[in-house]
Amino acid sequence: MELMVDGRKAYAYTGGKPFDATLPCVVFIHGALNDHSVWTLLARWFAHHGHGVLALDLPGHMRSDGPPLAGVEALADWVLAVLDAATVEKAALVGHSMGSLIALEAAARAPRRITQLAMLATAYPMKVSEALLGTARDAPHKAIDMVNVFSHSTLAAKPSYPGPGTWLHGAERALKRRVLARQPDRNLFEHDFATCDRYGGGMQAAAKVQCPVTIILGERDQMTSPKSTREITAALKARVITLPAGHSLMSEAPDSVLNALRQALS
Repeated sequence: MELMVDGRKAYAYTGGKPFDATLPCVVFIHGALNDHSVWTLLARWFAHHGHGVLALDLPGHMRSDGPPLAGVEALADWVLAVLDAATVEKAALVGHSMGSLIALEAAARAPRRITQLAMLATAYPMKVSEALLGTARDAPHKAIDMVNVFSHSTLAAKPSYPGPGTWLHGAERALKRRVLARQPDRNLFEHDFATCDRYGGGMQAAAKVQCPVTIILGERDQMTSPKSTREITAALKARVITLPAGHSLMSEAPDSVLNALRQALS
């Protein structure tokens, strides 16, 4: 589904069904150097079980026109503008990693408009090491390989989605390389990681959120350690669900993530 937002094309995957703005809406927001495809299983389940689904490509990421926006705050405003373009009055927001910060900020900016907030593989502050930022700037393909090692706690998927024996590292590497290649005139990897690193409004945003909040974490996450969520969890009065997975928990523990989101959005 293509929408026009601020004069530029915005793409949203609707889960294999035509989008219906009269249904309860779920908006999925991906993380750094990803796109809507990380949500395929979840988007399809909710779209086929009574929801309108918008799994977004953020500006400058794959099918949504660039340029990439300058920070979490601008991205949160863009998400709310997508809701306007889709004629959605209220929605639940689900964000992974960088996307969780965008979802948090959007829920703070429009507290009466957001019905539920789910933050996956999140942390606040979401600081990025100088070594990783430097590698993302100078050798982004090397940084992709580093992040893949940090993001997974296993090598291949169990017999589940998308299929037995799927090579998780290879699939994520291919996706990140594709997203990076879509913006040949700018380093999208460095941009996204710097966006996470710079965001400093999390606690102020948490104070404005009015909807129920669920935080879903991977117990073996090396990118956003579960220890880094304690303060933001308390501020949001959030329910926490911890799964046996790493940072890329949607591909590593797909059934568990789906069950957790079904609880969160019920």
